[in-house]
Amino acid sequence: MQKNIIISEEIRNVVPGYRMVYIEADVANGPVTPELIAEMDRICADVTAGLEIPDINRRPPIAATRAAYKALGKDPNRYRPSQEQLMRRLLKGQGLYHVDTLVDAGNMVSLALGSSIGVFDRDKIKGDTLTLGVGREGEPYEGIGRGPLNIAGLPVIRDAAGGIGTPTSDNERTKAGPDTRRVSICINMYDSETVTPAEAAAMMTDALLRHCSASDVTHTVI
Repeated sequence: MQKNIIISEEIRNVVPGYRMVYIEADVANGPVTPELIAEMDRICADVTAGLEIPDINRRPPIAATRAAYKALGKDPNRYRPSQEQLMRRLLKGQGLYHVDTLVDAGNMVSLALGSSIGVFDRDKIKGDTLTLGVGREGEPYEGIGRGPLNIAGLPVIRDAAGGIGTPTSDNERTKAGPDTRRVSICINMYDSETVTPAEAAAMMTDALLRHCSASDVTHTVI
């Protein structure tokens, strides 16, 4: 049964236009394929064509995410949203890390949309409900590859045991890995007009079907 998703009033009051696309699917994770790398390269070239680093923050979905951070009291230059981090790497000529088909498919769609995407191992999520709220002072959180992360003032997705995802970094506890067989994906759309939630859901579903052998794919828009 699909997880229940709750958007808290503290988020709704600050970002009334926020929408989440929530997707679940059975998947086969594995090493990144040449086909996925080639598709990522094409999308990277498309989204960075003619841009310089100062242009990144003017992309509407990124600008909207940064505006939400500021409204919640978080500095988006110190805690950059993940899609902004990816684009900055590209424009600096640093390229992208390749991890596995699930993570890379999520990064690819995130770049195409300009929205941050959380990719979680569904079997590691505690309880039957995910709630999007705001991080609290002193709230423990282990960012993937970052160590302890101060999530106070960040939008944070929580399960029954605590935070699992923010637009800046997902949590080590629920990250997808080689053994992931069922995935939960949250597409955070602080700007849901440039690309619609339906378009975002279709794009992510297509990537899962083609690159992660997905089946039993379901999605909902909140």
